[in-house]
Amino acid sequence: MVASRPGSPYSGGRPSSANSVITKLEEDLYEFAGIDYDKVTIMRNPSVAVLYEQALTYEQGTVISSAGALCAYSGKKTGRSPKDKRIVEEPSSVKDVWWGPVNTPISERVFLINRERAIDYLNTRPRLFVFDGYAGWDPKYRIKVRIVASRAYHLLFMRNMLIRPTEEELENFGTPDFTIFNAGEFPANRYTTGMSSTTSVSINFKRSEMVILGSEYAGEMKKGIFTVMHYLMPKAGVLSLHSSANEGPAGDVSLFFGLSGTGKTTLSADPKRMLIGDDEHCWSDEGVFNIEGGCYAKCIDLSGEKEPDIFNAIKFGAILENVVLDEETREVDYSDDFLTENTRCAYPIYHIPNAKIPCMGGHPKNIILLTCDAFGVLPPVSKLTAEQAMYHFISGYTTKVPGTEDGIVEPQATFSACFGAPFLVLHPQRYATMLADKMSKHKADAWLINTGWIGGSAATSKRCPLKYTRAILDAIHNGELANAKYDQLEIFNLSIPKTVTGVPAELLNPKTAWNGTTSEFNASLRNVGKMFNDNFQTYKSESTEATINAGPKL
Repeated sequence: MVASRPGSPYSGGRPSSANSVITKLEEDLYEFAGIDYDKVTIMRNPSVAVLYEQALTYEQGTVISSAGALCAYSGKKTGRSPKDKRIVEEPSSVKDVWWGPVNTPISERVFLINRERAIDYLNTRPRLFVFDGYAGWDPKYRIKVRIVASRAYHLLFMRNMLIRPTEEELENFGTPDFTIFNAGEFPANRYTTGMSSTTSVSINFKRSEMVILGSEYAGEMKKGIFTVMHYLMPKAGVLSLHSSANEGPAGDVSLFFGLSGTGKTTLSADPKRMLIGDDEHCWSDEGVFNIEGGCYAKCIDLSGEKEPDIFNAIKFGAILENVVLDEETREVDYSDDFLTENTRCAYPIYHIPNAKIPCMGGHPKNIILLTCDAFGVLPPVSKLTAEQAMYHFISGYTTKVPGTEDGIVEPQATFSACFGAPFLVLHPQRYATMLADKMSKHKADAWLINTGWIGGSAATSKRCPLKYTRAILDAIHNGELANAKYDQLEIFNLSIPKTVTGVPAELLNPKTAWNGTTSEFNASLRNVGKMFNDNFQTYKSESTEATINAGPKL
């Protein structure tokens, strides 16, 4: 390592002649993308400290929090733009893609227009940041990913979210399997055919490229790679899953599926178990592996008491997105949603003390589908058959409870196929069939856990206390529920355990827990059953008869 005064080589423009040997990376970017290394300083896999310096020097509003995290701001876009996501319609993938509201097609020509626009913009920047890393902890299935970005914040984010290569791996990295060109500071031309706004997030499977214009929200890159894995992995016989995963002392792995607000992150962070990952996994013939090298957690109302692991992970190397902090002390006010309610932190997985590294485990013993039912008709826990697991996996049900300030107290049902519809590329039945096959082969048990309301709807009752949900999980993990005696819940035909250690027996069956009349319960149960059936019409044509028959019987 050559010692030098920090700062000078990266101040802008071409580095001094001492550093002017053209690297293979510069040659590749020029040959494959037309990025001109004579005009632009290209920084490959810079350290965390260098990325802090670059962001603080050149990116307006960026500061360091009192805990040492880099506070960055994503501009107008503070969340993903699913309506602006496009997939190129081309011969190699056209028959596989599940076209529709999730996957909107664009032509190869339009993709190339956007790509040219992005690269023209990147060529006007004095410095570009490149990160080469991996998606997928299993060396057999991992893909090599290259990020090309104009903001240090974006690179530090993906340095946290991808798996960081060793020096030797970086030296022998070779040609990436997938490249993201992030020109999010520059808008798309909304008059280009197929554009719906000045934001464009487009993926081309033939070229193995993604182009971002008009959004500086870093989560677009994370979920872009997840979308790519949802396409590539099933083709390799590997099931890609929007789930968290943890491992018990005996090596037993649990997968947790759930939409926002169901407790996926909270429940997988269990002091008695090792964390494999919090959001994106794959299940291969060898077991499960995390796709990512870090975690991306919601920060709104975060506290050290409620979620100590996440709170303590926010230190030097972590990124805080769109948070509000005290001007003098630089202490973050996690309750402040002035910029957005979607405040976030991204940190490497080694910031979590009980993370399992490498982030891999054996075949799952338990598949846990989480829902937050605000109608109060689903039991706190029920055991699912393989067919029911497929049905509830494809349905991806939860509810949203509107704020009371506008007077709305009725909950709203939300369905998201495979608990992650915005990232699916193939038809949901493809993933569901793979899940059922793997569950059957490895004798995994499936459970539906309701972390929502018990005894009535959200308007008249309380959410299931977290201590009871944790007691239910303990009973699943220690084998108690596998040997329990069960009752049946009509319409949904769910098997409800008669007893669970640490949970009042009267709460286990929603019918006996109901604080209104029996006819009110039956009406509400039928209402939710009808919502399931109505939603499933979308998937019926490509679903198996066994899956369809596992739904509610009205």
